[in-house]
Amino acid sequence: MGAWQEWDIEDIEMAVPISPEELMRKRKAIFKHQSQKDFPVFPGEDNRKFWQRAEARNQKTAKLYDKLGLTEYEAIEAFVRYPFDDEASFLKQ
Repeated sequence: MGAWQEWDIEDIEMAVPISPEELMRKRKAIFKHQSQKDFPVFPGEDNRKFWQRAEARNQKTAKLYDKLGLTEYEAIEAFVRYPFDDEASFLKQ
């Protein structure tokens, strides 16, 4: 999940719309992060560059939301809360 594939739509807890300009800004940010610029460390069977995967994943999520009848966006970044065993003590740090 996450970097390699999107979360299932029913598991997404927060979805942030991304405009075409913001998507380009995200691509440029990935380029600046040397470890993700070209090929991911653990590429699996997908030979695309990291930024290509990220854009395609975000655009696919936007299309899924559009099919559900929600507002149409260029892309959507999806988030799921990490299930900490002891979240209260983690947040105090």
